[in-house]
Amino acid sequence: MQDLDSLRLLIQSHIPLIFIRSREEQRALALITRAAINLGLPVYRWLATEGLQRLETSLPPQRIHMEPEAALGHIRSVMERGLYVLVDFHAYLDHPLLRRLLKDIALGYAQAPRTVILLAPEIEVPTELKGLSAMFELALPGEKELRDIVHQVAHEWSRQQASRRKVSADPQALDLLVRNLAGLTATDARRLARMAVADGTLSKSDIAAVMTAKYQLLDQGGVLHFEHDTLSFAQVAGLDRLKRWLTQRRPAFLDPKANPALDVPKGILLLGVQGCGKSLAAKAAAGLFGVPLLRLDFGGLYNKYYGETERNVREALKTAEVMAPCVLWLDEIEKGIASGGQDDGLSKRVLGTLLTWMAERRSPVFLAATANDIEQMPPELLRKGRFDEIFFVDLPGAAARAQIFAIQLRARHLDPARFDLSALAAAAEGFSGAELEQAVVAALYSAYARKDELATRHLHDELAQTRPLSVVMGERVQALREWASNRTVSAD
Repeated sequence: MQDLDSLRLLIQSHIPLIFIRSREEQRALALITRAAINLGLPVYRWLATEGLQRLETSLPPQRIHMEPEAALGHIRSVMERGLYVLVDFHAYLDHPLLRRLLKDIALGYAQAPRTVILLAPEIEVPTELKGLSAMFELALPGEKELRDIVHQVAHEWSRQQASRRKVSADPQALDLLVRNLAGLTATDARRLARMAVADGTLSKSDIAAVMTAKYQLLDQGGVLHFEHDTLSFAQVAGLDRLKRWLTQRRPAFLDPKANPALDVPKGILLLGVQGCGKSLAAKAAAGLFGVPLLRLDFGGLYNKYYGETERNVREALKTAEVMAPCVLWLDEIEKGIASGGQDDGLSKRVLGTLLTWMAERRSPVFLAATANDIEQMPPELLRKGRFDEIFFVDLPGAAARAQIFAIQLRARHLDPARFDLSALAAAAEGFSGAELEQAVVAALYSAYARKDELATRHLHDELAQTRPLSVVMGERVQALREWASNRTVSAD
């Protein structure tokens, strides 16, 4: 009813041109027809394959008006009130004559009140028509409508079975499915609901496939990446303070209504030494929350055409909101927003778009931004309120180094109990997590070449031959650690 009332009000406002951007052609046409009938107006649909056809009657299409110019010329000549829906007319809007005909129809509205509605999946309003038109968008289905859609799909499945067997649904899985269909059109929601109940059951295991399919519907062509591998914090050594922080905020993020006094968590900035687990922590946050992880590729955002980069940012953030609740991982954020003064203000515009969204967003999108170089970070992004907290991920301590060795050995089907982890941790002081992983990889190659079984001595040998980043770039690493000591919160 909300869509019907809004469209009817728009038509009654004497706006001559209405643009509707929607992939739900049938739903939009049904809505327009209902609005026309309620207002007592005739409604015509134009298709390039059929010409003009009156929708609320059974009259055949007028094929003499199949050509766009002929159709607009006919509409311009009609003096009676009416609605004319031009379907997929966006392909012709680059033709100057057709744009002029549309403008003539709009300018003649006072003498002949004809409303032209242009309906297409994607449509840009020409400059000369902007002051004569309005944009209308179909509202996305709410929670009740989505639940009704799932029930309808389940009944359809049952009717197709010879035994009339009903869909077996886990109530929690049903709630998750409805929540994860949010942000989709009714058509897409119905399609994914059918996929979820295709085998006659609805369980939590179906939700991951639904989320993957949902992301594919919203794919941004490489700007956003759907990360399937979200780690649990059991696979991340150390970072105990960060783990506690996220665990405390998980209920408020997943169910904001449970305690209205609690603010919904906004996100965290993870600053630290390279290779110490910032990316792992971002992945693990999504795993802890049990929500999808989207990674924003700043390299894919930038476009040589003016305005396209900012549009890519807006579209990526819009997709994240549709996927909510989710974690949006901004990897090496300083590379996307650092201003070097040589990009004609592009970095500042990207930053402004991001800051505006961070301030105004209402959807549960948790930001997990990682950065290596704090000097390139703009102060506008670091002030309190942008992120809930700034955590520093330092070089792992002795206990964390022992955990990392154990995790890496288990990942290669080796028993950590066979190794002297305490001695290895002591020998690896100053090593990052990534460097410890590579030490295990190199030691395995070395042992294999000697036809030996991997032992503690092989790992010791590799550590002794390696100079970690904290030594190779000792001054820079130490400066970063000193800067963070009284400006950030330790993640450990």
